[in-house]
Amino acid sequence: MDLGKLVPARIPILYSILAVLILVGVVPLYWYGTQVVGINKERLKTNEKLLQNTVTRSLADDITQRQNNLRTSLDNLSSAVQVASGNDLSGEHVSTPELRALLDSFVSKSDTLAYATLLNSDAKGITAGRMGADPFMQRELEHAFQAAREMRSYNGQPLSVGSGKDARIIRLVSTPIMVNNNFIGMVGAVVDLGYLIKRLQDASQGGLEAYVVDSRGRLVASAGKEYVTGQDMSKVELVKNFVEQGNRTLAATNEFNIVENGRSVPMLGTCSPVTTLEWGVVAQKTQADAYASISEMQRKAQLLAIGAVLLSLFISFVAARRITTPLQVLTESSRAIARGDFTQRVHLKSRTEIGELAQTFNHMSDDLERFVFDLKRAAEENRALFLSSIQMLAGAVDEKDPYTRGHSDRVTRYSVILAKEMGLLTEEVERIRIAAQLHDVGKIGIEDRILKKPGALTPEEFEVMKTHTVKGGTILRPVEMLKEMIPGIELHHESLDGRGYPYGLKGDALPLMPRIIMVADTFDAMTTNRPYQAAMDAEYVVRIINSLANTKFDPRVVAAITSVFERGALRLHRAGAVSEEQASAATATPAVGASGAAAGPAS
Repeated sequence: MDLGKLVPARIPILYSILAVLILVGVVPLYWYGTQVVGINKERLKTNEKLLQNTVTRSLADDITQRQNNLRTSLDNLSSAVQVASGNDLSGEHVSTPELRALLDSFVSKSDTLAYATLLNSDAKGITAGRMGADPFMQRELEHAFQAAREMRSYNGQPLSVGSGKDARIIRLVSTPIMVNNNFIGMVGAVVDLGYLIKRLQDASQGGLEAYVVDSRGRLVASAGKEYVTGQDMSKVELVKNFVEQGNRTLAATNEFNIVENGRSVPMLGTCSPVTTLEWGVVAQKTQADAYASISEMQRKAQLLAIGAVLLSLFISFVAARRITTPLQVLTESSRAIARGDFTQRVHLKSRTEIGELAQTFNHMSDDLERFVFDLKRAAEENRALFLSSIQMLAGAVDEKDPYTRGHSDRVTRYSVILAKEMGLLTEEVERIRIAAQLHDVGKIGIEDRILKKPGALTPEEFEVMKTHTVKGGTILRPVEMLKEMIPGIELHHESLDGRGYPYGLKGDALPLMPRIIMVADTFDAMTTNRPYQAAMDAEYVVRIINSLANTKFDPRVVAAITSVFERGALRLHRAGAVSEEQASAATATPAVGASGAAAGPAS
């Protein structure tokens, strides 16, 4: 690849000035904006992580506080039971009115307790609150009683009970009643986790999703209905890490992915542990929502940056234009002068060096316009003198031959018509004009006895007459300005089939210039009166020329003369022509004429 073609030869000064102004103004602004956006982006990310950490930590602390309060309340209830029962819960002592009142008071004072029970060592006892029969809760009570017999407190698994509007998530908490390290009974309370769901719903705002899992990764409670209590959430990377951690004491914030509808969704989430229950409070949202403020900041920053860049470009462009416009005017005026238009002037109102340059340029243009006008006038005079000399030379030849007077002018006119019809360039038409005007100049070197002979030429005289083509070339060859016209002069009697003279050129060896002149020469020779033939009708002559296409004449030139003749553009300037019958009679016995061509399609 040529690199020279890719690199422009000239870089406009406007672009150079714009580049400098942009480099000085826009690039630092862009760099500063990028740095500020980057710093703010990291801060916003940190703020989002802190927000999630705060939400989960707050929920975890609330659960821990409620759990501690519940444990304290159960311990207090256990002590009260011991005092009220006299440390005897056996038999009927477990169902005394005092104990029933104590249990009812314990349930009624809390808005989160749905049910409470007091059991003796034989698993017999009393209850407070309303709790429907549920096999899962019955199993939980059995587990709690077994733990109490082993002198352990019990924190049950969350259970979903009821259906429809009565659906609730509950959890059983119990503590043993001990007297001198002897097990005498158990108090248990069923906690309604509705408060936790309400807290999770309040926290789930702005795309944030909050839920609680246990140590096995099973769902405890969530803000939405898309999850079910007890559902395995360990497939979530954040929950999986929580389950696998041996020490659940620190909150963890991570970026991870979840799969929804077969599509991986980038997420940001935080898990804060509830150490008293070995639970984890999870808050997560999509990174698109988490970093929405970042995206919005970046979008606004980009818009502001684009606006600043456009404003800088506009100011730079206006400033650069004030500098480059005068230079552009000078450049356009210089180009106009280079094209030959010397009327252009530079009109600039500037007191700078550019204004002074414009005035100097205008003075120079005035001088150049005057000099060029003088040169053009001299050139026109020289050209007119040159053409007049050529026409005078051709006229001298025509005057020497009394039978072809005006022949050169007519051939010139016909040749120019044909050349224009064929669509040749103006320069080519002018060369053909001069060559046609001088095509018979070689006759000036032919003896008068042959040239002016009124009758038919002998074969020997005809051979001498044929030399006028070479003589014409010899005469004009020393003239440098006429060298390009020599083929039209020297070869206008050649023929496409090689039967012409002086060289017998054939086909492509014959240039276009003589091909045009030979058709024009033939047309004039056959439509004018000669010593050896009468002038023929132009239409008949055109038909004869057409019959010799591809043999003697170039078919393109033949087509051109046919076209101009049919539309009346080829007018004859001579006396009336003979009819086709007269022409046939005149050419019945060919003779050698004064011009050196047999009667028929030759001059």
